[in-house]
Amino acid sequence: MALLIDPPSVPWRDRLWAHLASDTSFEELHAFAAAVGIPERGFDGDHYDVPAEHWDAVVAAGARPVRSRDLVAALHQAGLRRRKRRRRAGDPGIATTGAP
Repeated sequence: MALLIDPPSVPWRDRLWAHLASDTSFEELHAFAAAVGIPERGFDGDHYDVPAEHWDAVVAAGARPVRSRDLVAALHQAGLRRRKRRRRAGDPGIATTGAP
């Protein structure tokens, strides 16, 4: 059971974003996100988007830093990886996340 977070490396709206995922269950992921103050709108199918300025706090709360490829591999191995849904024009797919 682990909560995994990759480095904040995805640029969008003048910020860098990381991804928070569970290698166990969506229930674990949602509970952890709620506990650290990440709003539900930050959920993107199989992970939460986390702005770089909140990365340290999420790690301090117990998320394990991993490389992006290791996060995706853990999602696949756990059977939790979900394909991206089709996005409408202008929908970048990264939610604005509040402070953890």
